[in-house]
Parts: sequence; structure tokens; C-alpha cells
Amino acid sequence: MTQLPFLSIVAPCHNEEEGLREFCRRAAAAAHSVAGDAFELILVDDGSSDRTWEVISNLAADVPQVLGIRLLRNHGHQLASTAGLSASRGERVLLIDADLQDPPELLLMMMPIMERGADVVYGQRTRRQGETWFKLASASLFYRALSKLASVTIPRDTGDFRLMRRRVVDILLAMPERDRFIRGMVSWIGGRQVALPYERDARFAGTTKYPLRKMINFALDAITSFSTTPLRISTWLGMMSAGVAIALLVYTFVRWLEGETVTGWSSIMAAVSAFSAIQLICIGIIGEYLGRLVQESKKRPMFMVETIVRGSERAELSIAFSEMSASDRRTALDAAFASKQPPRSQKNSRIG
Repeated sequence: MTQLPFLSIVAPCHNEEEGLREFCRRAAAAAHSVAGDAFELILVDDGSSDRTWEVISNLAADVPQVLGIRLLRNHGHQLASTAGLSASRGERVLLIDADLQDPPELLLMMMPIMERGADVVYGQRTRRQGETWFKLASASLFYRALSKLASVTIPRDTGDFRLMRRRVVDILLAMPERDRFIRGMVSWIGGRQVALPYERDARFAGTTKYPLRKMINFALDAITSFSTTPLRISTWLGMMSAGVAIALLVYTFVRWLEGETVTGWSSIMAAVSAFSAIQLICIGIIGEYLGRLVQESKKRPMFMVETIVRGSERAELSIAFSEMSASDRRTALDAAFASKQPPRSQKNSRIG
């Protein structure tokens, strides 16, 4: 069995060819400062349509600590992150995006906090550079709504950028849900979790991979994963609607006893439309939860790996890799490169 690294850095990548080499340079430099050569940099290509995988393959050939993982298709940020975490072997695991909005150098500040007993050190954004007012406003609204609705305390203004102990990562990977909201799942695990305030930089290159449609889907996943409050809201709306309907019936009956007829097509249609809208909203909320139950019940693989690369060697992993236990995953990774030559020394690596 190969020697396990002390630190793993996991970075999901989707169409990041322009800035990936710079990210690797900075991340490797930060990792070397805290762990020497005992680290691994796991780059996960999440079905990119540009030259991202070519860049990852070249980096793996140049840098012995780089492990490249290519997913069979685009699974989305959360599952790509899960794939990288599944392949990680370090006692400390840093999850970070490859767009350099979250500075890899903050690892040097996170590590001492963890050495003082923290189980998780997460970045908390005090400022977000290079983002539109709409993105800032919608993000602020999302985090504040989630903090009110969620059944666990999820820190505001945080992403997935965090340093975790091995035991936290193993518990996270043992959680079987497919519609994943990693920052909420880590909060649910508990332990001592410490915030590190920082200013988030603008993207180094490229464009955001979270358009409005994906932001809405992500928000729905987050809320339905950690709150049943929307179901209760639908119940409250139904009870309120029933109360209003009963009041209207009483009002109509009283007017009929007084010999007056209730007229007004517009008012009737308005009432019918309002009740219909409430019913559709309630059905939609229930449908969101039911749809997630259906997806979970199918038990499909969480993600599918096309190939992995380390150095100049390529290998394949079992389709069942995403469903394996932590120890079986490590065995599978060791076996994939069992016949390969050991990594070259750091002095032969070339980044940049």
C-alpha cells in the first residue's frame, strides 16, 4: 500500500482551462508550505467541454502530487466535489473551487486553527469582489432564508471552501443522499467548526458556472434537504384557504337569509383563481419533496468516473466506486496504480 498523504486538496473543475495551471501553482505552493511533499492535489473534470482535461493530464505528468479524475459526464458541482472527496486519502482535506475566488493561501491560516482542535475550518465571506448586484442580493437573500428555514444551523455567507479532518470527510461520504448540499451536510455532522473571515476575490479567468437556473435549483436542493418548513407552509396555506372559504360560505348564507343575492363575476373568478394558485403551490412543494424521494429510491451511482490519471499513467475505477466504503475506496485507488512506478520527486515537477 502506498504511503498516505497528510493533506488532500480537492478541486472540482468545469471549463477552467484558462486558470487551472495558475490554480495548481498556487495550491501546490500553499500545500508544500504546510505539508512538504506529503500532499495530493485532486482535480476533478466535471464533464468540461473545453481543454480542461488536457490541462489536468499535463499537470499530472508534470507534478507527482496531482491526481486527475475525469467524470463520464457533467454531474454538477456538488457531486464532482463528492467524487474528489471520495478519492482523497489525507488526514486533512481542503475543498476549494479552481476559479481562484477562494485564495489557496488561506490554507496557511486554516491549518493552525485546526491544530488547536477544530474539526472544520470554513471560509466566511466578508466581501465578494467581481460579482453583480443581483448575484450579491440573491446570495444574501438565499443565505438568510436558509438560516431561518433549515433544521440545523448553517453559517451565513459560506460556500464549500473548507478544511476538514479525515473523520468528518468519512462521515460526509457515508451519507447516501444524491441531491447533496455539502456545506449543510458538514454543518449537520457537528463537531467544532470555526469560521475564517476573508474577502473573496474575483474570478482569475473565465465566467461563472452558476447561472440563474442553476442557482435556483441549488437553492431548492438546499432547502428541501435541510428543512420541512415548506411542507408546513403549504399546510398553513391550506388551513387559511379553508378558513376563508368557510367565512365566504357563511357570508353568502347570511346574505341569502336577508333576501340579497351575491353578484359579481369578477370577485368570484378572483376567489377561484386565488384558491387554485394556493393549491398549485402546495402541490408543487409536495412534488419537490416527492421527486427527491423518487431519485433517492433509484439507488443509481452517485457519479461515474471515466478515467483517472497520475503521472503519465491512466487507470479506470469500478462503476461501484461511488458506493464503496472509505477503506474500499483507498484500496481501489491503490490497486489502480499498483503496477505503476512510484512518483518522481518534487524537484522534477513543473508548474506554470
